[in-house]
Amino acid sequence: MANHKSALKRIRQSRKRNLHNRYYAKTTRNAIASLRGSEDKKEAATSLPKVVSMIDRLAKRNIIHKKKAANLKSKLTKHVSAM
Repeated sequence: MANHKSALKRIRQSRKRNLHNRYYAKTTRNAIASLRGSEDKKEAATSLPKVVSMIDRLAKRNIIHKKKAANLKSKLTKHVSAM
């Protein structure tokens, strides 16, 4: 257990931040899965910018690595254009 008041605060902060980051990462993963699973090209083309924006936000906040974000965006764009 932590011995200092500041260490206890750090634990609280990291727990809170972890929950927050997990929520946004899971929401983005669900959006990516629904984009990949969509059959309609028009629907996929309209949702692609929203999903790309979500991925960029995760990369900006260091929830995912910037190169992972680039790979995801590239694969999704190729997927939508190949429909």
